[in-house]
Amino acid sequence: MRDAPDWQTLQPALRLNIVSANLKVSIATDPAQTHAAPSSPTWLAYSTPVIAFLVLTWLESQYPGRYISIYFAKVAVVTAALVAFRSVWKDLRPNARIMAPAVLVGIAVFAEWVLVEKYVRYPHLETRSGFDPFKSIDDPNVRYLFLSARFFGLVAMVPLMEELFWRSFLIRFFTSQEWQKVPIGTFSLSAFAIVMGGFAMVHPEWLAAAICAIAYGILLRQTRSLFGCVIAHATTNLALGIYVIKTHSWALW
Repeated sequence: MRDAPDWQTLQPALRLNIVSANLKVSIATDPAQTHAAPSSPTWLAYSTPVIAFLVLTWLESQYPGRYISIYFAKVAVVTAALVAFRSVWKDLRPNARIMAPAVLVGIAVFAEWVLVEKYVRYPHLETRSGFDPFKSIDDPNVRYLFLSARFFGLVAMVPLMEELFWRSFLIRFFTSQEWQKVPIGTFSLSAFAIVMGGFAMVHPEWLAAAICAIAYGILLRQTRSLFGCVIAHATTNLALGIYVIKTHSWALW
């Protein structure tokens, strides 16, 4: 038969265990030690810059005489929105190995865009303003400032804004109801088609834009990198901007 426990001997150990347990509970329930799990970005974080961009682009068409000032406002407001909702930038995940294929895709899309617009006759959704800064802006300082803002918009602001919206948010949104859990670069065929169609419809050159969306979508699937899509988009727009300046093809921007 086992001996009965010596309660006087066990009492100090029991007290120590009770104090330790109370300390753990107090630490776990201390508000200063309790941190809420970071919430995932909502659709608003991805959509707000695009909404601001579309509204101000519409204003440009309504008030062509104030195009320059409205464009400056558009760059400022959209950039501010991108910075305000910068939590979604985590989707980018820069990777140097993606740079080369992304640049090649960007150049291919630029060539496709120019060739389609030059040689394929098809009805456009609307006509761009074709703003010529060399004829419309007399002051060379203002012209330089406008061109700087225009290229910033083309090469930095628009690629970041559009890729976050189309190929990070929307393509996953149409893939799954729990889109925030879908990895970047994973999407359904129907979501791919919807994004391609939507991307085409917001560009006057819808045919060239549809081909562009297909190329960026394939790049996204193959690399699983939104960063690669932003680099490709920026490369396309930079080459297109230089082409417009060199050839005075103002209808392309």
